[in-house]
Amino acid sequence: MRTAAGAFVLAGALVAGCGQGADIQVAPAAPAVAADESADPVVRKLTKAEWARMVEVGMAGPTCPVKRKNLRRLEINHVNFDGEVKRGAIVVRGDVVESVSRVFTKLFDKRFPIHRMTPVEHFNGSDDRSMAANNTSAYNCRRPSEANSPSMKSPHANGRAIDINPIQNPWLNPRTHVWEPSARYRKRTAGPGKILEGGPVWRLFIREGWIWQDIKTPDYQHFDTGYPSRPLKKRG
Repeated sequence: MRTAAGAFVLAGALVAGCGQGADIQVAPAAPAVAADESADPVVRKLTKAEWARMVEVGMAGPTCPVKRKNLRRLEINHVNFDGEVKRGAIVVRGDVVESVSRVFTKLFDKRFPIHRMTPVEHFNGSDDRSMAANNTSAYNCRRPSEANSPSMKSPHANGRAIDINPIQNPWLNPRTHVWEPSARYRKRTAGPGKILEGGPVWRLFIREGWIWQDIKTPDYQHFDTGYPSRPLKKRG
């Protein structure tokens, strides 16, 4: 893993701190990269412009538990469902970024398909729009209508939760009792991009100390470090 400046990051060097509609805002398409590329993870701090956009769309601010300094942006290659290598990005808390980088690097090496990875501000901070676009995401201090817990306790609002391929791995909204973003893949049978207990994605996260479906409703896309949000327990 390297920083945006190109220097390799040593272990422990970065510590800091899940309704779709026709009006979905589509994020810019991820650029294609050479097929023989590695995952090439790059970690950097958020720019002032990136943070300002998060504040503008309501996914960061005074009622949220983290500040700009606590978050890191991981830019990394992933393989999409057409087998193409794309460049994506995900925003997480600094104290989990190395773990997230290791997991997504291994997912790239295994050619596990991920539809897209785009920070949620590109969907105006809407988790519903992000899920409808089958977007893999992490940090989001969600609006009340989409939040599942108080922001100060929320794994997503603390940057320590990840949702992967929401369409292939839907969740059952306890407020509406509807599978979101779609019920098509609600059955846990093997298939591209799906997360199954004991499968490769599950194993990689569990080995790192993450928890799958840490909520009292099926939430197949979701991994976090615990609730209320807490730092990731060190391995071994």
